[in-house]
Amino acid sequence: MLQVNPKMLPRLAELEADLLARRKRAEAEQWLGEIEGIDLTLTFLRTKQAEAARITQRAPVHLGLPRPLRRDQP
Repeated sequence: MLQVNPKMLPRLAELEADLLARRKRAEAEQWLGEIEGIDLTLTFLRTKQAEAARITQRAPVHLGLPRPLRRDQP
């Protein structure tokens, strides 16, 4: 599964606003199949938004630099 870069949060907000406008139009026109598809897309979009927001709250983990194994000689 793809991970959303937190820098994309403003773009995701734009997409959400567009989808909500499209949903409002679909309701006015009574396009039930379109409403269902938009709702599904909104669910996925909001999940990705929450995931990206969680990533911004996590502190990076420093793993250090790998070092070659030392073999002790007798």
